[in-house]
Amino acid sequence: MKIKKYNVYMDSGHGWCKVKFSEIVKLGIQDQITDYSYARGEYLYLEQDCDMSTFVKALEKIGIKPEWIGHHTNKQSKIRSYSRYIVKA
Repeated sequence: MKIKKYNVYMDSGHGWCKVKFSEIVKLGIQDQITDYSYARGEYLYLEQDCDMSTFVKALEKIGIKPEWIGHHTNKQSKIRSYSRYIVKA
């Protein structure tokens, strides 16, 4: 299985995985991502509880094992100020 690294950003209450939107489209899961995730520019910040697991399952189906690079802040993450993801069918 191929390993691919992803950044995960966490604050005291939640976490998000930063992924290019084009990768979500390639995996065909853009309609399975909830509005608990955020979007900014070409990136999505997938919320840790539901959307990250959807992403991991899709990666594993194509033989990719994610490796997480963690980033933590004790303050509220600026990701919370980004636009909510709007489901794209």
